[in-house]
Amino acid sequence: MNLDFLPELSARIATLRRDLHAHPELAFQESRTASVVAEHLKKLGLEVFEGIAKTGVVARLKLGKGDRAIGLRADMDALPLPELNTFPHRSRHEGRMHACGHDGHTAMLLGAAEALVRLHEVGRLNGSGSVYFIFQPAEEHEGGGRVMVEEGLFERFPMQMVFGLHNWPGLPAGSIAVIEGPVMAGADRFEIVISARGAHAAMPHQGSDAILAGAELVQAVQSLVSRSVDPLEAAVVSVTRFQAGHADNILPEQAVLGGTVRCFRPELQDTLEAGLERICSGIEAMHRVRIELKYERGYPPTINAPEPSFLCREVARQVVGGEQVLTHLKPSMGAEDFAYLSRVVPGCYVWLGNGPGEGGCMLHSPHYDFNDEIIATGIRYWVRLVEKALAP
Repeated sequence: MNLDFLPELSARIATLRRDLHAHPELAFQESRTASVVAEHLKKLGLEVFEGIAKTGVVARLKLGKGDRAIGLRADMDALPLPELNTFPHRSRHEGRMHACGHDGHTAMLLGAAEALVRLHEVGRLNGSGSVYFIFQPAEEHEGGGRVMVEEGLFERFPMQMVFGLHNWPGLPAGSIAVIEGPVMAGADRFEIVISARGAHAAMPHQGSDAILAGAELVQAVQSLVSRSVDPLEAAVVSVTRFQAGHADNILPEQAVLGGTVRCFRPELQDTLEAGLERICSGIEAMHRVRIELKYERGYPPTINAPEPSFLCREVARQVVGGEQVLTHLKPSMGAEDFAYLSRVVPGCYVWLGNGPGEGGCMLHSPHYDFNDEIIATGIRYWVRLVEKALAP
């Protein structure tokens, strides 16, 4: 794989990445970003399809006569977070910033598309089939991947495998982590509303106590993982909100709790939801209150399939060398809506080392910035993956 033009291409892509960083857009509002993406792809001569899941963009590169196809996915949205950086390309929009590196993911995939087109034009690209470049909106909490699938992504653009990539602060810059099986957790949300009969705090026997019921509920929830889940499995149930009362001498009529459930198997999501329902029913009867549980299924677990994982490991070794390929890391309890794609089509989602993350430069930090030094590695990885996956 001769990419003698890579230094020049990487420098231009870094400039584009910083422009995207300066103009962050939230979920399903990525109109400027989508326009930049679409125009870049059109200039390369690719077939470009816009408006998928509102602001999503897909482009196709056809190589030879083969009918195999793969998808390469990048996310485009930013976070509702005020940026605290002071460099020239900091966010120009108050309260919004690229704190997760989606600007880098988008830029690297555009760079890979350009590299593939240039190699193809001069007959230096060894492959036969189709490559679909998928630029997805709304990864952060809003499930843009789900919407793309529901709007017929795989019916319009049939493919045998799909691949994703995310920068990962804390891993050495340019290293690549490929984890077969679960790599990111499923993430559900719950809200519990406790309705009681309010009373004077000095005469609690005249009412029922929403706060006491809520406190016992918080304690009971901790038993879900310790007593309902196999100790060899990983799961987290966290109550993150508890809101009740406004005065020192009044037992309030309502308490509201909320939190998250994380695990790596869809079946375990069912178990934990049923456990929450059981706990709520018991405490409702014990404390003479009414409890309403609202349980919202979020992103499913992201699970890397064997064949694409093997392919990614081989490609990563060729791109960064065996010592820089990390295959035995633990999966993350964070969630990722690439799962909606990879549960339909076999996929693999890898982590690209972003460096040590010093000075608070971790994901979702107001001090975060994507490391432009890894752009070349990302482009080389995508290009080599296409060659390997579509080798004649």
